[in-house]
Amino acid sequence: MASAREDPILERYFKGHKAAITSVDFNPNCKQLATASWDTFLMLWSLKPHTRAYRYVGHKDVVTSVQFSPQGNLLASASRDRTVRLWVPDRRGKSSEFKAHTAPVRSVDFSADGQLLATASEDKSIKIWNMYRQRFLYSLYRHTHWVRCAKFSPDGRLIVSCSEDKTIKIWDTASKQCVNNFSDSVGFANFVDFSPNGTCIASAGSDHTVKIWDIRVNKLLQHYQVHSCGVNCLSFHPLGNSLVTASSDGTLKILDLLEGRLIYTLQGHTGPVFTVTFSKDGELFTSGGADAQVLLWRTNFNQLHCKDLNKRNLKRLHFESSPHLLDIYPRSPHPHQEKKEIIEINPKLEVMDLQSSSPPVVDVFSFDSTTRTGDATRKCHVWHAPPAALCPLKEDLVCWTNECIVVPTVHVSAVEGTSRDVNLP
Repeated sequence: MASAREDPILERYFKGHKAAITSVDFNPNCKQLATASWDTFLMLWSLKPHTRAYRYVGHKDVVTSVQFSPQGNLLASASRDRTVRLWVPDRRGKSSEFKAHTAPVRSVDFSADGQLLATASEDKSIKIWNMYRQRFLYSLYRHTHWVRCAKFSPDGRLIVSCSEDKTIKIWDTASKQCVNNFSDSVGFANFVDFSPNGTCIASAGSDHTVKIWDIRVNKLLQHYQVHSCGVNCLSFHPLGNSLVTASSDGTLKILDLLEGRLIYTLQGHTGPVFTVTFSKDGELFTSGGADAQVLLWRTNFNQLHCKDLNKRNLKRLHFESSPHLLDIYPRSPHPHQEKKEIIEINPKLEVMDLQSSSPPVVDVFSFDSTTRTGDATRKCHVWHAPPAALCPLKEDLVCWTNECIVVPTVHVSAVEGTSRDVNLP
């Protein structure tokens, strides 16, 4: 049994959204957190205490997915309004809008080098976008029902996708072909992702299960039945030896993949938990759900520096690589059996001085800037500022003058002034 100091703890929570949280992601610098919600907004939180949050307004329906680029200089979001937006995550919030899907978009994912973006949609397709030119490249069609998630492998050579057609497909980005297919006769996967070393994939199932597959030998390695409701999301620890899951049963579970067992059950949310992710350094993880709260947890277990290990994993992304101790050992498919003690953590039962975060929120409005299958039209918003004395947020405006400022695709609602849209060449 782990000692108390090694157990995960709830460090703080964020309140600001008015509806369920659908997606969360850490900036790679581990200083910011982005969240998406049913309230149609995207929010950017600073992990530094007493710092204002930014609420990005632009989507016209539920925001289903959000992710930072590997460099942290861009933020991609998907929505039920059938669009994908690419934001600059700062106080100005410049954004570009991508339109190509014909149904709600369910997920976004950057390739590890940041050059490509994969989007998955209820139009049964996966679309790949070039980030340098911000242009549509190609579509992947083989699913026969809504595609719920699509993720790049760590080396960018493969894409894994899951669909309500009860299949998980592996795609080759070079040939643009489906090279492997895993099917399930019971439920479908809500979420899927690659392990940090790229040799395995994990799926979060509507049938309450978590499954780990080795894509080198096309074998089911581990089969966990630890939740009492559908599993909505999962995230690998950067070390690759543990996994956190989020479920509609209101709990988070942490699995030890080397021992093949459940080690922690975390309670803290009221209602279903829809999303969870580890920070890039593995020291934190965050979760969100139907209670509209974002919980920030400190991992505490496996406090190891991940940089050297991640570099080692990147060297082992080829299928011909020899077995390694950090691989998940193949084993027969098995349901989870509780043989060892499981630690249950419920912060509400403890007397804790939690640091809540309900900071001042600055609304940032984005005007349309569309990209449709490679043909882009751009708009700029010219804003005539009032005198400085009338502006309560002048410290938020980098290019401040008393005459006018030109801020592409942004409008800060808290400041009074006149505005007009101008088409750019």
